[in-house]
Amino acid sequence: MSDTSPTAPSPEPIRVSDEDLDDLASALAKTIAEVRRHGGILDRLGSEPDPVPTADQQTDGAPAAGAAGPEKADGPTSVFILALGGEAYAVELAALSNWVNYLFLPVYGREISTTRPWCAQWHEHPEAVARLHALWLAWQQLTDTEAGLSGPSTWHRDHLDQALVHLRAPDGPFAACTTSPARPNHRVLFTPAPQPSGVAA
Repeated sequence: MSDTSPTAPSPEPIRVSDEDLDDLASALAKTIAEVRRHGGILDRLGSEPDPVPTADQQTDGAPAAGAAGPEKADGPTSVFILALGGEAYAVELAALSNWVNYLFLPVYGREISTTRPWCAQWHEHPEAVARLHALWLAWQQLTDTEAGLSGPSTWHRDHLDQALVHLRAPDGPFAACTTSPARPNHRVLFTPAPQPSGVAA
């Protein structure tokens, strides 16, 4: 005898409005950036050597009562990307590159011209890396819900507008890079060499 009980209807597909998609894309980009940053921290922690036991530690390896823990000599002492080195710098630059390539440039890139230059190899210009990283850090802080409703406006006014003025200025970090897509050219400008101490200018 065949089963005549009614079958459950298949669930309706979930529909998301365009406005919600934009919010989801922004949240996803932020989450990816956070995961990468945390991954870099975990990699750094995993590569640090175990601390050498001191005389203040007990024989079972536990620190003696009242003894201070070992000072952390390694690890970043700054969030500034140019203060990082080695693997920490590479991880942070990779996360920054994702933000620049998939969020910043598609939204704020604008047309490249001699009055608004840009270099596809921006990551080789130390000033550009420093400014974009600072802009990204501010974006992470000011687009968080804890920043309040005016956070994004503050980011645009106080951080984005100022960074774009300096980055895309005709005499900015990309001044020596050709702006024509048909003839790409990349050149990092040299900075003045530091004078030996004791020599008057």
